[in-house]
Amino acid sequence: MKILYAVQGTGNGHLSRAMDIVPCLKALGEVDVLVSGIQADLSLPFEVKYRFHGLSFIFGKSGGVDLWKTFMSSTIRKFTNEIKSLPIEGYDLVINDFEPISAWACHSKDLECIGLSHQIGALDPASPKPEESDMLGKFIMKNYAPATHSYGFHFKRYAKNIFPPVIRNAVRDLTVTDQGHYTVYLPAYDDAHLLKHLMKFPDVKWDVFSKHNSRPFEMKNVTIKPINNQAFIESMASSAGVLCGAGFETPQKRYI
Repeated sequence: MKILYAVQGTGNGHLSRAMDIVPCLKALGEVDVLVSGIQADLSLPFEVKYRFHGLSFIFGKSGGVDLWKTFMSSTIRKFTNEIKSLPIEGYDLVINDFEPISAWACHSKDLECIGLSHQIGALDPASPKPEESDMLGKFIMKNYAPATHSYGFHFKRYAKNIFPPVIRNAVRDLTVTDQGHYTVYLPAYDDAHLLKHLMKFPDVKWDVFSKHNSRPFEMKNVTIKPINNQAFIESMASSAGVLCGAGFETPQKRYI
């Protein structure tokens, strides 16, 4: 069986999950990997056959995704050309982790696409929802990567097609200690914004992993480090706690 595993390349959570899913798929058949997006920091331990710009989300600097920069970074012509260039008919099975190129390539040719993502779990009617509905965000999540069959990840099995999160073996095998620091991963905030607020708690040691800086530095009680997969999970495993949004699979790792 020839399998295409397509991964969203904005951020690092989808790529983190791919590190354990791809080896499992390789036991079942021949696997090609596709990554689209321009804001990932991780190197994958296997070959990536297709790399596309896709519809790349751009992180802001004071929280959330910068929708204007996201829109400006993409063009309809580039997006449609990438869809057309993908030989999607050559695959027996397409598995999609919130990745738009393969999803729309399947959609345009009426082929099956298996959706496998946290976004699917969050969208399921049975899963918890915020009190205030974000109609634009919901519209984007529903239409960004359409699938013919959908399986989601969540903290609990709110529905039969929702499963517990994928926790990598590299995380499960760590020895957990408490060295007193707090590990921080908030990529939608720049370093200046984080320093301003974290230094208000001088008795706390903050270990920040930043998408906005390629060189480590320290300011008072805050250490800023560039993204590094092994350093991040080791910092988390030896921390007193974690300050995060939803990135890098962090809530799921800490939950387990």
